[in-house]
Formats: sequence, C-alpha cells, structure tokens
Amino acid sequence: MPAEPEPAEVFIAELKRWRDLRGFSQSVLAKKVGYTPSYVSKVEGGVQRPSATFADSADTELRAGGSISRAYRDLEATGRADMPTQRPSTGEPHTTSLIVEHEDTSLYYDGSTYRATQRRRLYNDSSDPVTRYLIRISVDRYPGDPERSNAHYRAHPLTWEEIGLSASVGGEPIGWRVQHDRDAFKELWLLFENEQGRYPLYPGESIWLEYSYSVGDDKWGSWFQRAVRLPTHRLSVRLDFPAELEPVVWGTETTMTASAFPFHNPVRSTTEGDRRVFSWSTDEPPLHARYRLEWKFRASTDKEPKLTTPVDTASARMEAIGIVQEGDPILTTPAQLFSLPDEAEDARRVVAELHSACDRASGVHNFGKGMGIAAPQIGINRAAAIVRTPEGEAITLFNPRIIEESPESDEQYEGCLSFFDVRGMVPRPMSISVEHTDIEGQQRITIFERGHARLVAHEVDHLHGLLYRVKMRPGVDPIPVSEYRGTGRSWQYGPAQ
Repeated sequence: MPAEPEPAEVFIAELKRWRDLRGFSQSVLAKKVGYTPSYVSKVEGGVQRPSATFADSADTELRAGGSISRAYRDLEATGRADMPTQRPSTGEPHTTSLIVEHEDTSLYYDGSTYRATQRRRLYNDSSDPVTRYLIRISVDRYPGDPERSNAHYRAHPLTWEEIGLSASVGGEPIGWRVQHDRDAFKELWLLFENEQGRYPLYPGESIWLEYSYSVGDDKWGSWFQRAVRLPTHRLSVRLDFPAELEPVVWGTETTMTASAFPFHNPVRSTTEGDRRVFSWSTDEPPLHARYRLEWKFRASTDKEPKLTTPVDTASARMEAIGIVQEGDPILTTPAQLFSLPDEAEDARRVVAELHSACDRASGVHNFGKGMGIAAPQIGINRAAAIVRTPEGEAITLFNPRIIEESPESDEQYEGCLSFFDVRGMVPRPMSISVEHTDIEGQQRITIFERGHARLVAHEVDHLHGLLYRVKMRPGVDPIPVSEYRGTGRSWQYGPAQ
C-alpha cells in the first residue's frame, strides 16, 4: 500500500484534481483568484506555501465543495512553516518534449463497471530519452454537487484493487510509481521498464503507450473527459454501452479561457449487435482544451436506488427510483443559485439528472396533468427544475422566482413525488410571471398560465424550500391517493377569458 501522504501533498493533489475537473489552466485559475500564474505553478510544484485566501478562493472558483479549504486547514494544522522545497527528480532533463501523434480512448460499460482504455502514440521531440509518463485517474460521482461527491468518496474511496490498472509500452507490460493517492484522485508515473528490460523512447522515435483501468458505476459519474496537456495531432473517443439502456450522449468543449460550447463536430452513433457505440474525433485540438462527453440512460436499470422494504405504496415506489422523500431537510432548504454561464456545465449535468429521474417516474406512474421535478428532490441542492407539460413541451428553469401573480386563482388537486401517497387541494394564481436565468446567464421573464402556471409554481416552491402543504387553505388536509379520482386526467378549466 502507498505510504500515507503528507498534508502538503494532499493539498497539491486536491488543487490539481479540481483544476483538472473544471478545465482551468494555471493561468485561468490565477486570473480568477487574483494571483499570478507563477504563484499557482509554485504552489503546485511544492515550493510556495499557499495562503488561506488563495486556498479559499480556489475552492470557491473551482466549486470544490470545501475540499481544497479542508486540505489547507489540515496543512496548517501541521504547524510547518514551509511546503517541501525539493520534489522527487523526474530523471529527465527539463528539455524533454513529447508530442501526442494520436490519442485514442475507449470506455466500455457492462451494466455495472466502466473500463477505460487509453492509447497514445507518443513522439519524442527532444534530444533526451523519455523513460516515464504521468497519468491521472479522477472520478466525480455527483459533478453537480461537490459536497455530496466529496462525502461519497470519503465513505467509499477509490482503491487500487478495484482499479485493476494495467499498462504497456510498445506492447511490453510496464510498472508504475504512485505520485498522489487520494479518495477520488490517483496520479502516477508509468515507468517504461519491467523485470525483463527497459524501453526508453529515444529522440525522433514514436511508440504506443496503453493503459486501462476499471471503476464501478457506484463511483463513476455519467461523464468522461479528455484534457489536452501535450501538443496533440489527433484525438478520438469511443463510448460503448448496452443498447438496452437506450443511451444518449452529448459533448462540451472547454477552452483555456474556461468558456464552454458544444462540440464543433457531432458525436456519431452506431448499433453493433446488442451494443450502442458512440464515437467522436477531432484534429489538432488546442493545448489546454478539455473535451467532456456526458450521457444518460433513458431506460431504467437495475442500478437505481431500491428500498429494503416491499414497494407497496406510491411514495415507496418514488423512493425506490431515487426521489427524496418528505422529512429530508433538503426539501425545506432554499436551493443554491447557479452562477451562469460560469456554472453552465454543472447546470447541464443537473438537468440531465432531472430528466433521467422524470423518465424513471414516468415508468411507474401515468402523469396525465404533466409533471415536474426540482433538483432538491433528487438530492442536489441547486436551483434547477424541469417541467414536462401534457402537450409534450419541456421547460427548464434555473434560479426561478415568481415576480407577479394574477388576481384570478383557482383551486385544484396536486401531487408531489416526495409524498406521493396523498393529493392536496392547492389554490394557485391562474397566471404567473417568472424571472429566471438561461444557460448563457441572461435574465428572462416568462409568463405561464393555467395548468402550466400550476406546474411551474409547484417547482419554483420546491427551489425555495416550500412543499405544497404550506399553500393549502387552513383546515384543509391532503386526502389519501386511494380517494383521489383524478389520476391520469388533466386539470379542468373553463373557457379562456
């Protein structure tokens, strides 16, 4: 087992991990936190002790959920005056320069475990031999909720045994040496040698480097990212999923300036037997660019949360598919607003999770009046919600608040996925004006009427920590769903005025 890392090593590892996840170069992070790129480089190189202001600012800008700040406090608790001033020698002169002629990556999912295989054709564009190569393995189960993700990996750390790492260079199996070993982040040097010999990459030569590792889907989030850290001529990615899961894949590119936009060229998909394969490639990607593929499975799977008791009530069925139930404090806590467009990537991931939850809910109940779900109902305390209208329209809301209500109102029954055993008679305005933010950060105002207004108002309440019980008239209580006669039917309204 690797030795317990020093607090300074832990801090450096956390800073690098979150900078890598968010796609920030050292220069971009420096600009956002008000320090110089040289300062960030020295901190990550172990020759500059970070300040408390830097640590807290980096945690905020990288949305690390307190992980970087916590690592800094642990560093401070050691009482040491300095970070390590000497790093392990690389064994290679600083003039070493590598070019990636082709990086070809594949991810295979068997329904419970992901296996990533990365092949790089390396060219040594220097005057010195290369004898090792640095790689990183980083996971983030809940990318839209860093606090939850950090807590998850503290309780269930990524282990070397489960990773099952294998590596080769030029077809020869090789070993490695661990650089950083954290709960959700591993960094190690692949060594171009084994017991039978050494296989250095000499100047002017090329060689294929390949390595593979596995991670269970209880620790792997629904995303796969490639970062361009070396000059690269071609980058290609292949995602291989069971076709029965009905996978959907999309991609986002983040540049060195941290601006994000969809891939310039499409992700292609084919069916190969019982597998659905997605492929994407690009030529001459810019240095420090980051390419992130994300997915969702439209079909329900055996990996969804399940109850340990029989599922014999409407609320139990919703809990079994991952809907947070009444009594959880997250449902009565105002949701954290998004900073858009800076957090656009996180916002998109949360929306993907919401649609997945809607798909699961639709599989166990007929929503004749339309349906909606808010991020707190799936355990994510962020201000995002979606509504699916009876006409098939999908409405996405970020940071919504109702700024105007019509004087006319009506009272109809509503249900809530978080206590679905009852239905409540709730008065609502016939029309509402909602101020919300789009993914580009623009403030918008949208007017919703009748049934759409009711659906939207219900979800906006969720994001402000309110359940519909507080909107019911005094003395009126919800009725058991067994007494409700409106399931599968639309709300009833008179002729439009």
